[in-house]
Amino acid sequence: MTKADKKALIEALSDKFSKTNFFYITDYSTMSVADMNAFRRKCFENGVEYQAVKNKLIQKALENIDETAYQELFETLKGSSAIMFADEAKIPGVILKEFRKTNELPLLKSAYIDSAVYVGDDQINTLAKLKSKSDLIGEVITLLQSPMATLLGQLNSGGNTIQALLKGIEDHKGEGTEA
Repeated sequence: MTKADKKALIEALSDKFSKTNFFYITDYSTMSVADMNAFRRKCFENGVEYQAVKNKLIQKALENIDETAYQELFETLKGSSAIMFADEAKIPGVILKEFRKTNELPLLKSAYIDSAVYVGDDQINTLAKLKSKSDLIGEVITLLQSPMATLLGQLNSGGNTIQALLKGIEDHKGEGTEA
């Protein structure tokens, strides 16, 4: 790879890193070609970009954005590294967790989620359980609708009870005047 190629790759990576709030760094060092292809396919099917990149290039791309914000990630840049870029935070975690049921690799080195850094392979379960923005919005809407739905239900059932009570009183009065 020429110096110009490296510079272009660093710029492209810097652009990707600056445009995404979610990326994972994995270790694929001893994966077989068949396993790597299966994992890449799974990523592609879920809209996740998976790219193997040299550690120095990853570090330089991140330093171009902010030298201190990604400091914790730099310590995990050893061995073979590949980056998972995603639009939602939990998708790469779910892919890793599901793929790891039948394979030992890839290992999670670190993940960057909205300025939070997760380090270590033991974080996969935590990352797979993260809620997406749309999930959180749905929960908030449900919580906001719940009291109103309960109130309307009580008013409707109460209205029927009052109406039945008034009808009963009216019927009772009607019976008393005839006798």
